[in-house]
Amino acid sequence: MALPCTLGRMNDWPEGWSDQNRGSRYGSGSGSAQPESARVMRQVRRPAPGAYGGGPDSGPPQYVGGIPEQPSYVDGGEGYDSGYNTGQVYGGGGGGDLPGSRMRERPAPNWRRRIKWTTITVVTVLVVTTVGTYFWADSKLKREVDLSTVIDRPEAGDGTNYLIVGSDSREGLTSAQKKELHTGSADGKRTDSMMILHVGGSGDTLISLPRDSDVEIPTYVGSESGKTFKGTGRHTKLNAAYAEDGPTLLVRAVEYNTGLHIDHYVEIGFNGFANIVDAVGGVEITIDKGFKDKYSGADFKAGRQTLNGEQALAFVRTRHAFAASDLERTKNQQKFLSALAHQVATPSTVLNPFKLYPTMGAGLDSLIVDKDMSLWDLASMFWAMKGVSGGDGMSLNMPISGNTPNGNLQWDKTKVKTLVNELNNGDKVTVSGN
Repeated sequence: MALPCTLGRMNDWPEGWSDQNRGSRYGSGSGSAQPESARVMRQVRRPAPGAYGGGPDSGPPQYVGGIPEQPSYVDGGEGYDSGYNTGQVYGGGGGGDLPGSRMRERPAPNWRRRIKWTTITVVTVLVVTTVGTYFWADSKLKREVDLSTVIDRPEAGDGTNYLIVGSDSREGLTSAQKKELHTGSADGKRTDSMMILHVGGSGDTLISLPRDSDVEIPTYVGSESGKTFKGTGRHTKLNAAYAEDGPTLLVRAVEYNTGLHIDHYVEIGFNGFANIVDAVGGVEITIDKGFKDKYSGADFKAGRQTLNGEQALAFVRTRHAFAASDLERTKNQQKFLSALAHQVATPSTVLNPFKLYPTMGAGLDSLIVDKDMSLWDLASMFWAMKGVSGGDGMSLNMPISGNTPNGNLQWDKTKVKTLVNELNNGDKVTVSGN
């Protein structure tokens, strides 16, 4: 019979193997005092009868190298394989073409989400930088001129009028710099150039006021004393008004003698002017005819050239080299300031922080403005200057009719009245200057 044969073979199994090792023992309990071994754990399953190559009576398991063939590991019901039998590691890839391998595909990048957050980051950086730059620049403006102390002012007309003044202030210059810039060592400060920039709907107009212009000094209130000084009909050169009581008397004299309302005042000294030109990398300009001047240090040949700060200062100050000294100088000043504004507003300066911030710093450190001047007003002034140099506006000297007995330049009163009316009414300027 088959039974004795089978029992005989069972006696040949290794020690510790019994009939209870067949099949799953989960939940059957044990009568042994020893803890259950791993052979009866849920995840361990014995091979089915006949799995070793024979039928139910085919004998004990086969040995390989003296070690019984190991059971397979399953988790739960039939048909689920943890992957250990195929060499697949949980959480990793299968290994190419191995049976049972599962390749996990990386999800496609969410470009819409990436673009969204990149845009938010860029916009945030730009906003923070812009706001920071605005407050930095605004804090550097020297708002020292109080136009509210100017009395008997004319009515404001169309547009905005800026009085732009270049002074011969030597403040902050060392002895070596004074020598280099040919400024001399005079005390105090006077006006080397004066211009009215009108920004209006009919175009922008730049009007130079010769420093030797003959003007009447009207009644005014002292900027420091607060005392009222009555007008006596006294006439003097325009730059003498500045020397007498500074910016507020100069504004009062310009308004009284022209009838134009001055909205903002801007002043720059020698050192600041040279520093702005150097910070922007020099200004390119065409000089029609070469000239020399030992007083200003000018020594220029005709042709297109780039002027540094020292050369630019000599160019706008020179008057002894010309027959009509003051009128010719004002033309050079208009020409250069327009070219400077155009250079400052170019993309190579505006979009280059290594040029923009030094230029802004040099300019803002050097400017003296009225207390109501904002950065937007200052920017509007520079854009208008750029427009004048680009042909969008016009520039002229105040119309002159001749000289007074003491040698001052006499304004043409009829032309000046027409010019002022056109500016105040927002009409196109038809008046031409000298």
